[in-house]
Amino acid sequence: MFRLENITKVYSRRGVELTAIRTERLHIVAGSYVAIVGPSGSGKTTLLSMLGGMLSPTEGHVLMDDVSLYDLPIASRARIRQERIGFVFQTFNLIPYLTAQENVQVPLCLCGTPAADQKAKAAALLERVGLAERMHHKPSELSIGQQQRVALARTLANAPSVILADEPTGNLDPDSRGVVLDFFDELHRDGCTIVMVTHDAVAADRAQTWLRLEDGTILAATRTKAA
Repeated sequence: MFRLENITKVYSRRGVELTAIRTERLHIVAGSYVAIVGPSGSGKTTLLSMLGGMLSPTEGHVLMDDVSLYDLPIASRARIRQERIGFVFQTFNLIPYLTAQENVQVPLCLCGTPAADQKAKAAALLERVGLAERMHHKPSELSIGQQQRVALARTLANAPSVILADEPTGNLDPDSRGVVLDFFDELHRDGCTIVMVTHDAVAADRAQTWLRLEDGTILAATRTKAA
């Protein structure tokens, strides 16, 4: 699925160079469930952004199914993100003036799905995440946990084979966290690859493998459990 080869990512801030990531090799196999853990500022979000085709490395190659993402044209990377990768963020990025159903329709609209099919699929996804009765509510009319579930339904609209999640439970109460993590478990059982950055020990415990980052260095898996 993903391979990183001789990766370095360097930022320049106020004339000082900071190395955010450096690793000779990392392999994330298809169908795995990986939690990326480590202290704040260790490079976790930088790594996730590189996997998602959103942040090019300073040196090295990021490959997805043997295709070097950053050797592709920008439009081709965007198409891969649109068709194959779903993103879940701590901030939900819902459009405030759209209803839950309309928010879920956005990626379908961008793909040119007919309007009637957009509505039907969005409604089915919201029902799947337990929000069938709230689909006509705007984000401000939903709880934080419900907003995260709308964002999750939107992520699933184009049936991605990979979910990249950045602190998906960071703003959630325990009940809402459980709903989201149960849903991740279900997606993983269905064959989806999940890579999740988290500080949440409960969330990390759901993953098969933990990768720990310290000072931009990806360490060997600190723990692996059976599926």
